[in-house]
Amino acid sequence: MTSSQDTGGEAAAGAPLRACSAAEIGAIAHLYRGEIYRSTVWRTRLDSTTNWAVVTTGIALSATFSSAQASPLPMALVGLIVTMFLLLEARRYRYFNIWRARARLLETDFFTPMLRGDPVAMNAAWSQLLARDLCQPRYHVSLARAAGRRLRRTYAWIFLIQAISYYGKLAIHPTPLTALSELWGRAAVGPIPGNVVVLAAWCFISGG
Repeated sequence: MTSSQDTGGEAAAGAPLRACSAAEIGAIAHLYRGEIYRSTVWRTRLDSTTNWAVVTTGIALSATFSSAQASPLPMALVGLIVTMFLLLEARRYRYFNIWRARARLLETDFFTPMLRGDPVAMNAAWSQLLARDLCQPRYHVSLARAAGRRLRRTYAWIFLIQAISYYGKLAIHPTPLTALSELWGRAAVGPIPGNVVVLAAWCFISGG
């Protein structure tokens, strides 16, 4: 949902503007409180999945660097788990954005004019937009865009830490690298050659 400040002064479908009554202002104030509460709840849920991703990464770091002989595989696998958390958080963000957009619309097109002393019309474009969204609720962002926003805001840093830790583990354990061939040997996972594993990890991080 976008703000209707540019059309907020126009009546819907050419109808004359009608000032809000005291009862309508009170009802909208209660609606605003409800939207703020719901957006806060979903904001908390976003923080929960981020915490899960951070804790999971911390566990993988502890397991990987617990000894020089420990396998670097946990750092490679934790990326898949964190990706699942990212998709879950993107889904939660789509819900959060619904309540956030409604609250923001009320702030910019209802409360702001009121605080400025301007008249607030009940049948202006903003009220029609809000009514339509209440009657026909829908997501305002796609899952891909929501995942991109959470990736840029938080998860890119988590994946970066994982990548640096993974390649750092290969470089220092069990002894510091002296040749590139040693890197491939350390990165190998069972029958999968080390260069394939490293290339796959690099593509995964770059693709994110």
